[in-house]
Amino acid sequence: MADARLISADSHFVEPPKMWAERLDRRFRDRAPHAVRLEGKPGEYFVCEDLAPAPVAAFFSAGVPPAEMPEFMKRGFDEAPKAVHDPAERIRDQDRDGVSAEVIYTSMGMPLFGLGDAEFRAACFRAFNDWATEYCSYDLKRLIPLGLITLEDIPAAVAELERIKRRGMVGAMIWGEAPAERPYSSPDYDPFWAAAQDLDMSLSLHILTGAKGTAGHASKVLNPNMRGVEFMTGVISMIHPIERSLTSLVIGGVFERFPRLKIVSAENDVAWIPFFLFRIDKYAARGIQSIKLPLKPSEYIKRQVYATFIDDPVFVNLLDWYPSDNIMWSSDYPHGQATFPRSQDYVARHLSKISEADRRKIVRDTAAKLYGLN
Repeated sequence: MADARLISADSHFVEPPKMWAERLDRRFRDRAPHAVRLEGKPGEYFVCEDLAPAPVAAFFSAGVPPAEMPEFMKRGFDEAPKAVHDPAERIRDQDRDGVSAEVIYTSMGMPLFGLGDAEFRAACFRAFNDWATEYCSYDLKRLIPLGLITLEDIPAAVAELERIKRRGMVGAMIWGEAPAERPYSSPDYDPFWAAAQDLDMSLSLHILTGAKGTAGHASKVLNPNMRGVEFMTGVISMIHPIERSLTSLVIGGVFERFPRLKIVSAENDVAWIPFFLFRIDKYAARGIQSIKLPLKPSEYIKRQVYATFIDDPVFVNLLDWYPSDNIMWSSDYPHGQATFPRSQDYVARHLSKISEADRRKIVRDTAAKLYGLN
């Protein structure tokens, strides 16, 4: 793979913290997300109502050696690498890393899923969607933007999905897990699933994006003061909301009704999925579920669900259960756990056990097919 160009299926923007105050509807601007220096703490923090402060430098710390990280975390957004601000510089970093394109998710928009005011959250998401498409318009063949959609108001969500499709986005993030009183199996969402299917817009369930009341993991992971058992519990249990969402989509008949709907499990790794498929098939076969589906639950997952990983050495032993047609490598650039600037080395070392055909799908072809990249 030394000469092959990679596609990262999950990289990230780092939004200018002033962006929301500049782009939000005027009635929300005094509440806009922003960055501040906190008394007694080094560095700059992203803050907004309802949310724990998140260190800004963590969003652009790719490639920083661990020994240099404490000093690096004192930086503010104005001290970020040029590629954070300038899409031309970002493409130069892609070339440096042997990457031909990135599918790009929000950074600071992830905790905004936890905002309690749905109208305010929708306004923040619209502002992000406009900014992100303008950033990627520099080269939409190599900078592939994904939007943000909130689902309290389904007609408005459909309209926003249609709007961002026209602006050049190829998909959108929704709640990693919907509110308990209105799970994804609810028929309320059907017009939105239909629109996503007809527009060929994939929908991503990304780490740290649960609805209000289900987004507690974000505060545990993004809050630098959270440590020990509470922190580790949040990290280890991140996949559980995604398991519940996929179960709801399968057993609730959503995938049966909308066979061209595409869902992406983003940054949740992959190796847990084979065991999940085993369990969901086992219990469905025992007749525990009242709904009768024409296919096995696992067949819907393999037909309609994709998953990204950054560093997961386990799934390569389980491709018989969940194949390379569903799996997409991601660099996570420019976040701290990113493989940048050694992504080619990572692929050569960690995916060496699998066939050339599987490896090519995982690091390039599956993402290209899903997102219509040439």
